[in-house]
Amino acid sequence: MHLTRSAAVSARYTRRLAGQDCLRVLPLIASATELVCALGYRRHLVGRSHECDYPPDVQSLPQATMPRFDTAASSRAIDAQVKALVSGPSALDALGVYAVLPEALRAMQPTHIITQTQCEVCAVTPREVEAAIAQVSGCEPRIVSVQPNTLADIWDDFRRVASALGAAAAGTRLVDSLRNRMDAVASVARNVPSPPTVAVIEWVDPLMASGNWVPELIAMAGGRCVLGRPGQHSPWLSFDELRSVDPDAILICPCGFGIERTLQDAPILQAQPGWTSLRAVRASRVFVADGNAFFHRPGPRLAETLEILAEILHPGRFEFGHRNSAWRPLNG
Repeated sequence: MHLTRSAAVSARYTRRLAGQDCLRVLPLIASATELVCALGYRRHLVGRSHECDYPPDVQSLPQATMPRFDTAASSRAIDAQVKALVSGPSALDALGVYAVLPEALRAMQPTHIITQTQCEVCAVTPREVEAAIAQVSGCEPRIVSVQPNTLADIWDDFRRVASALGAAAAGTRLVDSLRNRMDAVASVARNVPSPPTVAVIEWVDPLMASGNWVPELIAMAGGRCVLGRPGQHSPWLSFDELRSVDPDAILICPCGFGIERTLQDAPILQAQPGWTSLRAVRASRVFVADGNAFFHRPGPRLAETLEILAEILHPGRFEFGHRNSAWRPLNG
């Protein structure tokens, strides 16, 4: 029987899934690494991206990517470098923000690569993966791409990845478990009177609010998001816009930053004219949180992200033990 190239590749995938020991999985986005592990497929990981750090033991895996910008630079400098890479006139425009290492692919020989199309700044895109694969003879992995704009998208992505790995039932169980856990929090939070208004800061310099799934989490935690819309990309804003909405609470959790790195940027906001007159500042309701591990990572720890928000917005009503490890008051 004669097969076309695409049919032959599909047939190979089918044979591979028939024996799961043949799976060699390479996630190129941190949330996907967490997902693969949550599905029970940790032993099938053959590598990771430079950002994949959880569960902690995955850091022993070889890296298949590297950033093309200085991650230790200031927030303003990082923003400038990234914008130059994705839209500037330099010769790097066609290369993207991250590099996929062909020599790593050659050594790993993955059967499945998981990446994303949601944001070219957040992680490697399929275009970048395909360009690297083209440089490696004999490497024909299945590329599974996620696009997490909303919570519904995230659950669909979980199921899609699980199905691609031959673990559809495990994917359904994981989604159901997380949704039930989150619904339990939301059922209490929705009965809280007078939901506080909340501004979530995704980048400090220049200023950006959180969009996509974060406004949905705020609503589930019993708050009202005043900057950023569900399912839409995170918007840039001026400090005057933040001052005009004057929220009851401000949460600072830049994408890719943990608490300590976020605290380094806090003085940039505190130096803004009018900062001390903000309602949240006067009421000591400004908080910092781990945006890298939780808020901007659409993986299995979304349930913890919701718990963090519930603790922040409704102290005394919710207590999950995340204070000081995943979040803390800015001054306290």
